[in-house]
Amino acid sequence: MTNVEQTPTIRELLRAGTRALIRADGGRLDAELLLGVALACDRTTLIREHDAPVEAASAARFHTLLEARAQGRPLAYLRGVQEFWSLDFEVTPDVLIPRGDSELLVHLALRKMTQKEAPHAADLGTGSGALAIAIAKERADSTVLAVDRSAAALRVARRNAVRHRVTNARWVQADWVAALKPRTYAVIVANPPYVASDDPLLANSSLRFEPRTALAAGNDGLAALTALAHAAPTALLPGGWLLMEHGAAQGAAVRALYAAVNLTEIATLPDLAGHERVTVGRRAET
Repeated sequence: MTNVEQTPTIRELLRAGTRALIRADGGRLDAELLLGVALACDRTTLIREHDAPVEAASAARFHTLLEARAQGRPLAYLRGVQEFWSLDFEVTPDVLIPRGDSELLVHLALRKMTQKEAPHAADLGTGSGALAIAIAKERADSTVLAVDRSAAALRVARRNAVRHRVTNARWVQADWVAALKPRTYAVIVANPPYVASDDPLLANSSLRFEPRTALAAGNDGLAALTALAHAAPTALLPGGWLLMEHGAAQGAAVRALYAAVNLTEIATLPDLAGHERVTVGRRAET
């Protein structure tokens, strides 16, 4: 009699995957999401069909994903998608993974645009396009200029715009403010790199898988924040707002940068964890 290798079931693969990822500081949810990638199905299907056999090629794909996750590769890159502002965004290693803390930028931008009709906004260093698309969807009457110097990142952003049927955003390859027109924008948002270039996290955490140019900015992490604070205000309309995300310990430094270029109504807002996260400042009305 010929021995036939038993085909694993969804339940068995999830049990093995959960054990593997618990050892790597992961768990059941990650295992379910990765098996969903391997089988091209959702979690509901996995639960409903937990006794279904899994073909060898799909099981092998699952084990490859598990190994990558166990080595620290971000789940978003393995799945190719990350939720932001209740929208699913395509992500690749060419773009920074959108994070929940950055939703504060969207909230603040929309608030500052409340009294404006058909406002112009700009998103500098757009990456996946998450900020620009969220703002553009919430304010369909707005025009959003999304800028990034990475052609690969802009390709991802444009695909996300198509995914979410956003037509009121323009995608421009340029270096920070180079594409901006003077005295044009009601709001400028930016989530620039703000990690110190020698920060151990860049080499010893999952950040090592994300684009370094989107994370690191000089020895103190302030290089990009400084450049934007000096250059962006001239592109604001009188009364327009500059909103920049920064590190939890950089609020005072960014407020000083804003004051040095004569922005007013300067304030720093906390993220959900209570850390200083976004500093806002307004161009004078004249």
